[in-house]
Amino acid sequence: MVVVAQLVELQIVDLAVTGSIPVDHPEISIRVQLSTIAQRGYTTDDMDISLVIPAYNEEASIGLCLDTAIENSHGKFKEIIVVNNASTDKTVEVASRYPGVRVVTEMRKGTGHARQTGAEHASGEILAYIDADALIPEGWVEYIERTFERDPKVVFLSGAYRYHRHESGRYPAWLLDAIWWFTPPVYWIVGYIGNAGNCAMRADALKKIGGHDRALAFYGDDTDLARRFHTVGKTLWRMRFNNYSSARRFDQEGLAQMCLKYMINYWWPVLFHRPYTPGHHDLKRS
Repeated sequence: MVVVAQLVELQIVDLAVTGSIPVDHPEISIRVQLSTIAQRGYTTDDMDISLVIPAYNEEASIGLCLDTAIENSHGKFKEIIVVNNASTDKTVEVASRYPGVRVVTEMRKGTGHARQTGAEHASGEILAYIDADALIPEGWVEYIERTFERDPKVVFLSGAYRYHRHESGRYPAWLLDAIWWFTPPVYWIVGYIGNAGNCAMRADALKKIGGHDRALAFYGDDTDLARRFHTVGKTLWRMRFNNYSSARRFDQEGLAQMCLKYMINYWWPVLFHRPYTPGHHDLKRS
């Protein structure tokens, strides 16, 4: 954009010098407008965004996840990295079928290990994360671009899940969607919330806070990440920034139990800087 601004400015100045337009012509103000746009960081170029997808035994989900990520990103991702987190099924085989998708392996189980390994292999200025059962909607990548381009102080963007409409589970999707509306007041009070399965961050800011905590195996990792990002810049929680997730954990463990578990593992890292529920929690695969 800076180069474009300079070229247009030179053309306008040439016209003024040759007398084609007067020096005080309103179009001369374009130089100021273009300069302002460039200084604010708006750009016609796409940002370098790396998509990182941790996956443990996701052979049934990773294909559809990659299909929608590729289709709805319209070539805007610099790279897509699937982190095979010690899978014992055909996750690697399925993901490897996709041209341009890079599969890396992290044999130490846990979301902290998988996400940090993905970050270390990524080269984008922005790192976006989704789960292997997630489907990104149209406009998801563009929302990330707009957010980070408009405000250089933003270091972390996250938002709620919505739930797959094509699955038939124990609970209707609209009910699970509605539960997330309890989060905005918490964000306004505390100042940060994170959902590591639907987020984006500046790569340099992630390095500044020491990366993902490899000691966190599952619960509390997203709150820990948001809390640490909050110390170095703006952390945003936006309900309209969402992707579609599976409700399988609610189906297996129950709505009340999962809501309580998620709530405790949000407040525990906020208050005590560690999760309440330790360890890795696998889902049952049929």
